[in-house]
Amino acid sequence: MTPAVKALEKAGTAFTLASYDHDPRTPAYGEEAACALGLSPDEVFKTLLARLADGRLVVAIVPVSGQLDLKALARAAGARKATLAEAEAAERATGYLVGGISPLGQKKRLPTYLDASAEDFTAIHVSGGRRGLEIRLAPQDLARLTGARLVALART
Repeated sequence: MTPAVKALEKAGTAFTLASYDHDPRTPAYGEEAACALGLSPDEVFKTLLARLADGRLVVAIVPVSGQLDLKALARAAGARKATLAEAEAAERATGYLVGGISPLGQKKRLPTYLDASAEDFTAIHVSGGRRGLEIRLAPQDLARLTGARLVALART
């Protein structure tokens, strides 16, 4: 099992797993997950890493139906600017490969921000720690386990 699944089991948090056959040619992993599992792209959330102007890395979790608003993330993190982190930096900090980065069970605990739209759902889906594996859990549990702040982060 992945570190994300182990973290949920250790915490005693309710969750379910869903897997699908990942197509390595797919450029949009979150959209692929939503389509493969027959889910709305609003309830499937992607995990992105950003680098703040001062060099710190932060985690942003937004629905695959939207785009990360980097200005909103920077404001929430108290920084003047944010850019998407380099793939290598994201993989090094989380221990996961791009396309399978889970907000749970990361190597380094980073400041985490969850898009407020997650509160519209009783359960959301996030990466399970590898391409082709999704975790379904309550957004409140995700926020609690990651220490995430809920803020408006997504542009549609």
